[in-house]
Amino acid sequence: MNRIRRLLISSLALTAIGLASPALAQSKGTIYYMVPTLLDEFQTESVSAIEKFLKDVGYDAITLNADNKTDLQQSQMNDTILLKPAAIVLAAVDFNALQPSIEKARAAGIPVIEFDRQITATPSDFTSVAGTIEIGQVAAGEIQRLLKEKNGEVKGKILQVLGDPADPYSLDIQKGFEDKMKEFAGVTIISLPALQWAPENAGTIVSDQMVANPDIDLIFLHAAHLSVAAVAALEAKGKKPGDVMMISSNGAPVGLDLIRKGWLNVEVEQPLYAQAAAVAMFADKVVNKQEIKAGTYKVLGLDSVVTIEAWGPNIKIPGAAITKDNVDEPRFWGNLKAPADKIVPVE
Repeated sequence: MNRIRRLLISSLALTAIGLASPALAQSKGTIYYMVPTLLDEFQTESVSAIEKFLKDVGYDAITLNADNKTDLQQSQMNDTILLKPAAIVLAAVDFNALQPSIEKARAAGIPVIEFDRQITATPSDFTSVAGTIEIGQVAAGEIQRLLKEKNGEVKGKILQVLGDPADPYSLDIQKGFEDKMKEFAGVTIISLPALQWAPENAGTIVSDQMVANPDIDLIFLHAAHLSVAAVAALEAKGKKPGDVMMISSNGAPVGLDLIRKGWLNVEVEQPLYAQAAAVAMFADKVVNKQEIKAGTYKVLGLDSVVTIEAWGPNIKIPGAAITKDNVDEPRFWGNLKAPADKIVPVE
């Protein structure tokens, strides 16, 4: 009851502010964002981006943090349903456990938008995710370029450090990457998982493989935070920036810093800002229960594809390659400067 009371008070406070302010009086309603945790920069920046972009298109936004606890997020969903918001944006702590909550919200007439964490077991009203296979493909293209620059052709030995093998994010990146590398017979790929995405596991892999395979040309890591441990392992072996080429993915601030320091050649971004912008672009369609059509849409300059899946309309947004030449551009979320672009709703 205390949670419900707090939510009701927050909702009433927003209403009171809206009555006092002509700008907020025109709000199209309140959308709640269920963030899974605030323990990493991707999640904290997602809050800023979603709240900013939803405001651009006329909605108030309230964020509820689940502290990575499934039962808390379930309770938050149940409490929010009682408030009958315009919509709920959900980044689920647990894909399976939140399915009943999604179904309950939609049965109550409240649209549900999935953000970043795709749920396919039950329909939602819209899903905005990164194109993870495409991230792997972009990484492959950059790696082909780097190997050719070094060896005169696309050949060499690659150490691929995955995230946890149970995480579809990493498995999709691996698939996209390896599919694009199949045609190059002169490339050897050694793939090992950093269990639970633990940096220390990535560091151990890099350290051991530099002994077993000292001729490694390039290390490809599936997350920027793993690259930090990889750098420590290389330094322990007496390596300096540039001695071993490196590329990682997700676009976190530490990855961009490693580019500036010369350790990373490329960081392939998970397009956080564009994923959040897509939520706002399609918010009116979702709230008003209007048809969302399949096709290609520009989202913060990125060609993104909406498909109609069994679980509902789904937009996939590709990542972009970050190098020393463009690392300071504010469009990359790792610089923690949300784009000033004003979002325009899809008509």
